Amino acid sequence: MDDSSKQNLKCPVGEPECLWLEEIAKLRLQVSELTKLVSTDALTGLYNYRHFKELLLTEMDRSKRSGIPTTLVKVDLDHFKKFNDTHGHEAGDLVLKHAAGIIDNEVRTTDCVCRNDGDEFAIIFPETHLNLAVKVADRIREIIASSPVVYDKGEYNITASMGASVYMKTSIIDYDTFVDSVDEFLDEARQSGGNCICHIDYADLHKVTEIGYDKRLMLSGEDP
Repeated sequence: MDDSSKQNLKCPVGEPECLWLEEIAKLRLQVSELTKLVSTDALTGLYNYRHFKELLLTEMDRSKRSGIPTTLVKVDLDHFKKFNDTHGHEAGDLVLKHAAGIIDNEVRTTDCVCRNDGDEFAIIFPETHLNLAVKVADRIREIIASSPVVYDKGEYNITASMGASVYMKTSIIDYDTFVDSVDEFLDEARQSGGNCICHIDYADLHKVTEIGYDKRLMLSGEDP
């Protein structure tokens, strides 16, 4: 049994030789394993959409309080449905695990990689400016493009489209609007032919993150 499940355990009745500690440790381990199952994608081992939403909301709130931005990148494998239909689900699953492994290997331990749906992945970069996250994402894109998937019927080259945006202290958008904005950049990347990353222009950040002084006063109920 994992020793971490026994940490800080004390006998509920104060006995020095407590027979209940082992059972309590087992229950703690079971709860931990069930929690992981609920938040994990079975195929790739990455976090699932449920955990993605919880964590992104947490990081958006943190950015509001700390002033340090959170960047979100979405990754979509180009022409995956066609590949899946042509080569079968077994080959498709292999491609998904291959891409998931590359993405997870190239990010920091503080970053969060999730499989949202089908062939779409999301990377949450906590406390990270847009330019740094885009640099990491573009490196991931290049590695995916240069790392063919080896299957028993041969090698298959895959590419990925990416969209990115950033949430800042001065952002006035909610969760859905933020995620939708990243989806729009992802669509732009796909429509541009794929194998590229599109993101909000650095010069346009103030247009979606800042609010005028007069409007700020109106929303807060303060007098000018």
